[in-house]
Amino acid sequence: MRTVTERLPLFPLGSVLYPGLVLPLHVFEERYRRLMADLTAQPEPHRFGVVAIRDGREVAPTGVDAASPALAGLGPDPHRALFEIGCVAEIAQLQSHRDGRYELIATGTTRFRVLSIDATGPYLTAEVEDVPEETGPEAKVLAAGVERVFRTYRKRLAGAQETTVAGERELPDDPNILSYLVAAASVLDTGDKQRLLAAGSASDRLRAELRLLRREAAVLAKLPSLPAVELTRQAFSPN
Repeated sequence: MRTVTERLPLFPLGSVLYPGLVLPLHVFEERYRRLMADLTAQPEPHRFGVVAIRDGREVAPTGVDAASPALAGLGPDPHRALFEIGCVAEIAQLQSHRDGRYELIATGTTRFRVLSIDATGPYLTAEVEDVPEETGPEAKVLAAGVERVFRTYRKRLAGAQETTVAGERELPDDPNILSYLVAAASVLDTGDKQRLLAAGSASDRLRAELRLLRREAAVLAKLPSLPAVELTRQAFSPN
């Protein structure tokens, strides 16, 4: 089967975006202002690729490499600085400011694999291929188990944060959608979140979530409180 590829502008972040999830962004760096200006000069949909930075930095240093401004803060080799699997983001709302900044809300759509990266322009672009969504075996059974453990985890997390759990919401029945929702809503480090994004199927992702949520719930049960910085790692992402 012939692989279908496309070229996307890349927006590296210190967090992971999942299909179906919302991403608010405050764009102030010059390279990403250029990216937004170029995108909005084209017909809709306005799409770009979000890839997580391996070392977890969300904002590049102020200094810009004059030889390659697209690589500022990432080092000379973007393949080593960035994860291979990312998520396409489609802009849903966009507001531009007089000083050149942008406020936007984007939605994750599909996963992609980075095949090659071009750093010769003002921002990174990449040749990418789609990563297909597979349900996998026993997804329904695994989803039921994840839902039970996730509710326990949320209650213990709320207790550690000294907050209350909002009214119990119905979780989606679709195992694939549930797997991404749980991944996004769980407080995990970037490496764990990236591994969930890159899972080969919903079954693989749900199985990994069962293990991670049981681990996290057990930790939370033993701790009366956790540092707030550890409980808010998925906040608004400035770039």
